[in-house]
Amino acid sequence: MTAFPGGTSVSRLSVYTGACADGLEGGTPHLHTASTEAYVVTGGRGALQTLDMNGLRETELTAGTTVWFTPGTIHRAVNRGGLEVVVVMQNAGLPEAGDAVMTFPPEVVSDRDAYQEAAGLPAGGEEAAVARRRDLAVEGFLRLAESARAGDYGPLLRFYDSAVALVRPKVAGWRRIWETTVAAGTRDTAEVLDALGRGDGIHLRHAMLLEAPPQERWGMCGHLRAHDVTRPIVHAPVSPSARPASGRDA
Repeated sequence: MTAFPGGTSVSRLSVYTGACADGLEGGTPHLHTASTEAYVVTGGRGALQTLDMNGLRETELTAGTTVWFTPGTIHRAVNRGGLEVVVVMQNAGLPEAGDAVMTFPPEVVSDRDAYQEAAGLPAGGEEAAVARRRDLAVEGFLRLAESARAGDYGPLLRFYDSAVALVRPKVAGWRRIWETTVAAGTRDTAEVLDALGRGDGIHLRHAMLLEAPPQERWGMCGHLRAHDVTRPIVHAPVSPSARPASGRDA
């Protein structure tokens, strides 16, 4: 069982600074179509703006705050001073494979080619491109929020439809990722429980230490130190002479 616990992924996030069109600093509003995401705030202060069919909401974020949001929740991290977050994401591998749709205006999000062009980060110009796509997503988010405040959820429903259309071609690949991470981990746990129920602890003899070093990159909400938990480093066994003495043969 080498997957990160629960088939999740983890990364550390420094939320972007720099003012958007509405004067707020922060990340790119987006949603996930299949994965729940959690924020564990480790430093600084800010807010999480969310929009779904229950309306527009703003949740204060300070050190120690832990929140999570389900698929379909549009979320925007707002930085009010050094906001640092540990992000725990369901379905390790799916978000990296495209399970995120940014809230670009409807004329962009409804056109696959236009969306891909707006979402892309050209090599060598990442920082400027990140700012451009964030501003475009904030523009679309503000439109959706204004309609929701007026009690009109039609634009949000149409955005959902466009999001589904964008990710639909990726679902077969996502299922393969899910089968080898989340589903495989669930099957492993079922086998362990069966074994323990028989009084069999053979799996304990195959214990190991794994590590996923940080990989820095530009994320949607901020600068990421991501950890590729799908391809961990498996630490080699220690030499026999370094192992603790045992009263029985392993």
